[in-house]
Amino acid sequence: MKRKDLSILIAGALTYTAVLLNSRHSTVRASDERRVSGTASDDVSNGAAVTGKVTFTGQAPKNHAINMAADPVCSKSHPGAAMSEEVVTGPENVVANVLVYVSEGLPGRTFEATKQPAIIQQKGCQYHPHVVAVEAGQKLLVENGDPTTHNIHPVPSNNREWNQSQTQGAAPLETSFGREEIAIPVKCNIHPWMKGYIAVFKHPFFAVTGSDGKFVLKGLPPGNYTITAWHEQLGTTTQKVTIAANETKNLNFSFGAQSNH
Repeated sequence: MKRKDLSILIAGALTYTAVLLNSRHSTVRASDERRVSGTASDDVSNGAAVTGKVTFTGQAPKNHAINMAADPVCSKSHPGAAMSEEVVTGPENVVANVLVYVSEGLPGRTFEATKQPAIIQQKGCQYHPHVVAVEAGQKLLVENGDPTTHNIHPVPSNNREWNQSQTQGAAPLETSFGREEIAIPVKCNIHPWMKGYIAVFKHPFFAVTGSDGKFVLKGLPPGNYTITAWHEQLGTTTQKVTIAANETKNLNFSFGAQSNH
């Protein structure tokens, strides 16, 4: 091989090595930057979780029957009396429709909103679910499953207020909320008994209890947190927890007649 050709070959090899090293450095630096920003996908890999149950101590308040006679379509959609949903309890006094979320412990972290939309259905002239939780910027779809006209009217204090009607068979309404707010009351001006709540979070660490009163907050980064349980009638209660990577801790919350409002 001629000396000139050998020099060209060596120079090319050195250039390739430099490019490869620079590319690797850039990849590592970008990865570090993603970890610092605290994106949800990085945090989920830790596998840490907080689980638990929400109960009511003592005699739970009774809900009342809803008079839907103003719209025969609504009243006919229920074989029995439709009940209000201010306090929904189940076996062993578990409480449904409780927001459980991280209220402290994520300073300086930002999270990209999930692409999966949340859904509110208007069915039987009630909102389902009664309490829905979303991330700031997450798409929210509102569907009308009733053969009558509804409207949905969120009344926020930290987001834009809007009020839009939706006829039978209309396409889902699509919206989102840009700012954290816990929680936004929702009403229907056509059917005044229709009430619900939309909670907006700036992170993905929240849950709404179902009929079993249980919740799971998963994918938490290791750290020290304040966990809050919020209920529209029973108020709020908090607990502190320290959690390590890949650890699961159990926290149970209890409301009662003396709960904070």
